[in-house]
Amino acid sequence: MSDHHIKRLLLLRHAKAAFPFGVEDHSRPLGSIGDAAAPLAGRWMVENDVVPDYIVCSDALRTRSTCAWVSSELGEAGPTPYIDSRVYGAGPARLLSIINETPETVRTLLVIGHLPTVQELAMNLASKESDESAVMDLATEYPPLGLTLLEATKPWAELDGRDARVTRFAVPRP
Repeated sequence: MSDHHIKRLLLLRHAKAAFPFGVEDHSRPLGSIGDAAAPLAGRWMVENDVVPDYIVCSDALRTRSTCAWVSSELGEAGPTPYIDSRVYGAGPARLLSIINETPETVRTLLVIGHLPTVQELAMNLASKESDESAVMDLATEYPPLGLTLLEATKPWAELDGRDARVTRFAVPRP
């Protein structure tokens, strides 16, 4: 099938969060390392020509902050993010159902979420045509700013498992 029909899904784990005493998990901010590193994910997207045209982000503080840093690097090429409270606490099946709602006009979707869900969903979607090295890397460890790039030819509404090809797993670093 031609590249015209290929959809790209970016699954991004938020940047390194802080653990301030007395702050509930949902309200945890990025730590200084996370604030410094988060823009690198956006820069990686620009440099690798995978700028999203739609962003879905968890409503947790650390994911929203990561999203703001990523968006600052995407500049005017980046879309206005959609903050979705359903992403926080979602398991892989729930996150996939949110992805299934994506309009067909979207060619590249970025989802910013949490462990273990982003890792489990990447593994669940990985087809046998996936890059073995990338799958091994993401299966072994999914650190903060871990980013899986998957490609699929099916409509967003029909993605259901083992039908997206993992083409890259990256952890943007300075």
